Formats: sequence, C-alpha cells, structure tokens
Amino acid sequence: MHSADHNHSVLSLHLRDEAATAEFARRLAPLLAPGIVVWLDGDLGSGKTTLVRAMLRACGHTGPVKSPTFALVEIYVISRIYWYHFDFYRFKFPEEFLDAGLGEYFRDDAVCLVEWPQKAAGYLPPPDLVVSLHFAEKGRRIEVSAASTEGRECLKALTSREPPGAG
Repeated sequence: MHSADHNHSVLSLHLRDEAATAEFARRLAPLLAPGIVVWLDGDLGSGKTTLVRAMLRACGHTGPVKSPTFALVEIYVISRIYWYHFDFYRFKFPEEFLDAGLGEYFRDDAVCLVEWPQKAAGYLPPPDLVVSLHFAEKGRRIEVSAASTEGRECLKALTSREPPGAG
C-alpha cells in the first residue's frame, strides 16, 4: 500500500480564507482513494478540522463533522468508503495509539485523516500525503507533500489543473 520512496513532491499554496480552504478540499477529496493515509500538520486553529469537514462535505456527507479531540476518531461512511478522522492532540505518550487499538482502522478500504500525527510517532502507519497548514498573511499557507507512490499520484492529479481560489 505504501511504497517507500524518498523523492517527495510538494505543492504550496496561499489560501485567502475559509472559502478558499473549502475549494481546495473539494479538489483534494475525490483524489483520496481507499487505503490512503493523510497526516494533517499545523498549529491549533490553523484549519485542519475545517479542511477535513470540507473534504467530507465534498464527498457528499451532510451530517455533522466534529473534531475528534476527545473521541480520538470520528467515523464516516460515504459511498461505501470508510473515512476515519483522528486527532491525537491529547496523547501524552505515543503508546496510547496501541492502547486505544487504533491500528485496526488503517485498512485498504479506508481513508485515514490524522491530526497531530507526531503524538503517535513510531506507531502510526506512514503517510501517503502530509498536509501542513500554517498561519500566513491574512489566510493560511498550505503545503501538500507526497510521501509514497500513491501520494505522488494524488499530488500529480491535484496539480494537473490551475487551482481556483488560491493565490
């Protein structure tokens, strides 16, 4: 599932506002195939959950999308694909990933979106994509890095057309 390759590709964009973030999510979401793992990096309040919410909406989810900070994982099933949204912010030790039995969620029929992946370092499966969000100017700077063959294919498809709403 995850091909080892150290030749990373990176896309970097400025997102002016929440609408631009949602537009980016609408472009990214359909490219995330089952089996893909996305690490979401960024400071508190940088827009990680906002991005996930917009991706789920883009895939047709109409119910609530809440931060999994206390539950550790929120589960969505959209068009027979499992979407698992994790948040490890509250982990004190990486071993809590094992104690909570979260490894079983990382399957070939699921898209896994992981906030605060560094808090489960050493136990979390490797990413296909790393999405970093940072405060910049009046909006956010988003960087998408490919960390596997699957991730590079996704990034290639993402960059194959001009991004609307980014600047």
